[in-house]
Amino acid sequence: MPRDVDEVVDDHRNSGKFFTVGGARSFCLDQGSGEPVVCLHGVPSSSFLFRKVVPELAARGLRGVALDLPGLGLSNRGANFDYSWSGLADWTGKAIDALGIEKCHLLLHDTGGPIGFEWAIRHPERVLSMTVLNTVVDVDGFRRPWPMRPFVVPGIRAAWLAMMQRPAWGLMFRLTGVADKGAVSSAEINAYLALLKREDNGKAFLRIMRGFELTPGKQSFFYGGLKARSYPAQIVWGARDKMLDAGRRQAVEQALRLSTSMLLPAKHYLPEDQAPAIAKAVAELASQRGNAMPR
Repeated sequence: MPRDVDEVVDDHRNSGKFFTVGGARSFCLDQGSGEPVVCLHGVPSSSFLFRKVVPELAARGLRGVALDLPGLGLSNRGANFDYSWSGLADWTGKAIDALGIEKCHLLLHDTGGPIGFEWAIRHPERVLSMTVLNTVVDVDGFRRPWPMRPFVVPGIRAAWLAMMQRPAWGLMFRLTGVADKGAVSSAEINAYLALLKREDNGKAFLRIMRGFELTPGKQSFFYGGLKARSYPAQIVWGARDKMLDAGRRQAVEQALRLSTSMLLPAKHYLPEDQAPAIAKAVAELASQRGNAMPR
């Protein structure tokens, strides 16, 4: 096992590859040779969140691809990039093209949900299936969870980010993120922080936090587009999530026209302690997609 944060980050970097989209450098984990599963993370994480899921997908005959969104992880952090959900969705499409992916399954978590929803709605013919982890679709008037709220308050956001240091970061991560405390080490938890801040000290992350499109028009776009889908979808939810409650899950069920969700004994960062269960659910939906249509 890696002994410190630098070793964890180095292992992560060495397990993936860099690629270029529109002149900007980004990073992804890419394992397996079957149908692609594009994994989209939210904030304040990166492809590091899916480091356990990707090999599980590969072991089930799928190609697991976890992208670093611009401004996070090992990707570029351009000051002039459009960090709105729409801008990130547009970049995601270009990244999928750059990786030679024509059609794919989607695995979406946190703000990777709205970003993935947008790309899927604009390109439904390229989506094979969608698996949604803890995320939001009822974005009109959405209030960020309490640990995230200060990141958008002028005069406070930079100070709040500066306060995110060890061991306070670790305590907050364990409280909100993982149910099985033995599933993730302190070095791995602190690697999230290192990958968040990197050379710009998290400035791009703050731009992403201010780029949330919390409007009636965006919510209507999500609901209308997702209800019109012709590909199968499912929800796999960490039932002990302190950040996004059951009401958020029920809204996603409504948008996807699903009557139930798969509930796992996990918190917000369920890929940390539920990677095999998530990969199994994705693989089962992928194998059934010819018969699984929205209700």
